[in-house]
Amino acid sequence: MPKLRFSKIRIYEFKNLFKEKTQKMNRKNKKNDIQCILLKKMLETSIFTYFKRQDGEKGLQPTLEKLLKDKSFLAAFRMFLQSEFSEENIEFWLACKDYSGTVSPAERSCKAAEIYQEFLHPQAKKEINIDYHTRERIKRAMQDPDPSCFNEAERHVYRLMEIDSCPRFLKSEIYWNLQNKAKASC
Repeated sequence: MPKLRFSKIRIYEFKNLFKEKTQKMNRKNKKNDIQCILLKKMLETSIFTYFKRQDGEKGLQPTLEKLLKDKSFLAAFRMFLQSEFSEENIEFWLACKDYSGTVSPAERSCKAAEIYQEFLHPQAKKEINIDYHTRERIKRAMQDPDPSCFNEAERHVYRLMEIDSCPRFLKSEIYWNLQNKAKASC
């Protein structure tokens, strides 16, 4: 097998080639490169800081909590759940978050009735999967709903999404398209 030898002259030619390329860049290209670097930094701080390292895995995995805080990931997660015919979970969770921020007792009572009719009633169009005892406790609480009457069901649905839906979402084409779009934007 012949040995490839580079002379010192060749190595210096390569070095000079790189220097010339960087010197020939005009102001617009430098500006675009700076914008790309800044965008990458922004992506690293907005998207990639949401990820946490899991034991035994190479790479980073986002948590459901962090995904739900980011509007673009929340929209993608909703779209994913719609494609799997389980969007009632995220809609219930968001409705409960909205409900817990309600201060007025009259408005809270109205929202509680809407949530119950839409997600918890046995003939509801978007009935969520919770156990009978939790459903009955919420039904009894509908007489005088307090800000925490849906907390148990909300935690149950959140755990269900965290254990079941989120791992599938992270492997889905929707998630990877969003990731690639974010990376390619620079």
